[in-house]
Amino acid sequence: MGIATITMIEAGSVPETQSLLRLMTWLSPAFPVGAFAYSGGLERAVGDGLVGDAETLRSWIALLLERGSGWNDAVLLAEAFHAVADAERLAAVRELAAALAGSRERHAETTLLGDAFVTAARAWPQAVLDGLASGTAYPVAVGVVAAAHGVALRQALAAFLHSLASQLVSAGIRLGAIGQRDGVAILAGLEEGIGAIATRAAASTLDDLGSAMIHAEIVSLRHEMQGTRLFRS
Repeated sequence: MGIATITMIEAGSVPETQSLLRLMTWLSPAFPVGAFAYSGGLERAVGDGLVGDAETLRSWIALLLERGSGWNDAVLLAEAFHAVADAERLAAVRELAAALAGSRERHAETTLLGDAFVTAARAWPQAVLDGLASGTAYPVAVGVVAAAHGVALRQALAAFLHSLASQLVSAGIRLGAIGQRDGVAILAGLEEGIGAIATRAAASTLDDLGSAMIHAEIVSLRHEMQGTRLFRS
C-alpha cells in the first residue's frame, strides 16, 4: 500500500491519555533506538573545554534547540508530519533531512536512530511504515509516526525536543561535566523554552530551516578524529 493511499488516524480520535502514553513510550530512554550511544558532538565539546559545568551545558542545549540542529530537526519533523499522506513531499523531506547532516557521524546518528525508531514503532501497526525506506532521518520518522497515529503536532514536537535535551543532559552526566541534580535543574530551566520552540516549529515551513551554532558543527566534525570515546558521535 502506497503512502499516498494510507488511512491515518484522525487527530483527536485517539484518546488524549493514549496519545500521551504513546509519546512517552516512543521518546523515552527505554525505547530501543540506541540514543544513549550518541552525544551529537557534545563529547568533543567537553573535551575541548567548551562545556564543563551546568551553566555551559544548559546554554549549549538551549542554543542547539533554538538555533542549531535541534531547531532544524523540529522543522523537519513538522514537514514530515504534514507530508505523511503525500509520497512525493515525504520523499523530498527524507532527502533533505539526510543532506542537512553536517558530518559523517551526524548522518549516521540521525539515520540509524530513524531506522531503529521505525522498526520499534511497528509494535503499533500503520501502513505508512511500509513506505519508509531505510535511512530515514530520526525527526522525519517521528513526524510520520506521530501523524499516522493522530498525535497533535505541537505535543509531538515538545516531546521530541525534550527527549533530545534529556539525552544531552544524560551524556553530560556520563562525561562528568555535571551531576544528576544539575541535570534535573537544567531540564527544569529548559522547560519553558522547549514549549515556545515547539509552538514556533509547529507553524514552521522549510523556509525556516537554518543553523547558527557553528561550534556544534565543528565539534561534530572533530569528534570523527577522536581516539578514546564513550559515544559514537
